[in-house]
Amino acid sequence: MAFELRQELKLTHQLVMTPQLQLAIKLLQMCKMELVDMIQQEMTENPVLEEVPESEGEMGGGEIEDIGEVADTRLDMITKAKEGLGFEWKDYIESSTRDSYVTFTGNEARESFEATVTKKASLVDHLMWQLHVSGLSDEDQRIGELIIGNLNQDGYLQVPLVEIAKVYLLEKERGKEYDDISKFKHLNWLKLLCNLQKAGKVLSKIQEFDPVGVACRNLEECLLIQIRFLNDEDPLLEKIVKFHLSDLEKKRYQVIASNLNVTIEEVVEAAKVISQLEPKPGRPFSDKEPQYITPDIHVFKTGDEYTVVLNGDGLPKLRISPFYLKSIYNSSSTDAVKEYIRDKMRSAIWLIKSIYQREKTIRKVMKSIIKFQREFFDHGVDHLRPLVLKDVAEDINMHESTISRVTTNKYVHTHHGIFELKYFFNSGIGSDKGRGVASESVRNRIKEILSREDPKHPYSDQAIVESLQKQNITIARRTVAKYREMLGILPSSKRKKFY
Repeated sequence: MAFELRQELKLTHQLVMTPQLQLAIKLLQMCKMELVDMIQQEMTENPVLEEVPESEGEMGGGEIEDIGEVADTRLDMITKAKEGLGFEWKDYIESSTRDSYVTFTGNEARESFEATVTKKASLVDHLMWQLHVSGLSDEDQRIGELIIGNLNQDGYLQVPLVEIAKVYLLEKERGKEYDDISKFKHLNWLKLLCNLQKAGKVLSKIQEFDPVGVACRNLEECLLIQIRFLNDEDPLLEKIVKFHLSDLEKKRYQVIASNLNVTIEEVVEAAKVISQLEPKPGRPFSDKEPQYITPDIHVFKTGDEYTVVLNGDGLPKLRISPFYLKSIYNSSSTDAVKEYIRDKMRSAIWLIKSIYQREKTIRKVMKSIIKFQREFFDHGVDHLRPLVLKDVAEDINMHESTISRVTTNKYVHTHHGIFELKYFFNSGIGSDKGRGVASESVRNRIKEILSREDPKHPYSDQAIVESLQKQNITIARRTVAKYREMLGILPSSKRKKFY
């Protein structure tokens, strides 16, 4: 057996991720807001890239396809450059005074300045204000600050009251705040007991603040404080909260009536009062800000046809800086300077072309979605069809991964509302007519069925199955239960109302 060293030639096919391809893929999966941030960063880093002034960037209207042809022609002109040589930059300079890149702006009405709102006060801010105007001593106010600082977003106290007393005692003895109290083991327990009693009084005071029931340790304490605040002398309310909260949750009114030796009508009346209490006092002050969606695409209906317009509002119109283009022909510029400008110019050209290619791809995908989901755009959610990525990919001759990137984190504004592009891709549910129904459409129909039910006699999952069968939709009961849970709707036993 002998070993030898020799050379072989082999032809293989492989995909090379060029910088241009990497940039195009990166831009394709960005939403509009991410794209704006990315463009601003590129304009900061690349001096050759600049924004077209508004006075020069007005297109004066026009059809969307004509605008696209203009941009295509100009970008073809740009890509003829080879290492910055053999290209008529002077021609490009003349054309760039009009527009070198086009954005598409939707006709959205802007909100007036008066319609905007400021950030609402948080629960902590609201309680701190009441604490500081309550007339308590400085010591009690400090204990109150510690209590308020340890509330969760629902308004419940997260730590034992004795820990509040410990921290306050250490602050008073040491003269400053401490984050770690575990290393202080030798406390004066008599002083701690006094501070614990003081903390209890301050806690009781805070629990009377607005919202009533805040700073409680558990749900039972929260509801009892609210009942006492109502000045209701009916002891039945307190007994139900203390001993039968679980039965009340499961609406076992007969069990409560039997154990408390009252009539079921009295239990029902008490349940009405308890249901009006707030189990989460901090909920109105939730610091969760609403998430505003800026649509990437607008779909308008003109006659019997739908027009796709990309939202370019706030998206800079880009061009190559005429100043740097002229610098290439400047004889005083050194070769190093010219090479630097050419390198930055190539990067700018790749970015401009990739952005336009992104817009073109999104438009093609959206037009294909409209083609498959025409009945949705005409009639609404109930007419949503089953659709998968492969259908759109084959229709516009692109790869499924490209369709997936286009539909990720992008939204379209239609006359039915704003939807994520992934909303239009659904699995199918069997139909007696032989044509599948989109799962999202079935969920919407379940929601409509339950919105019409009698609260005293709610529909069971089996009743929903039978109702859908009348609409020629075949579905299993367990599937109905799954969709109902996805909609956040409770079972019929917990939806039933006795009054």
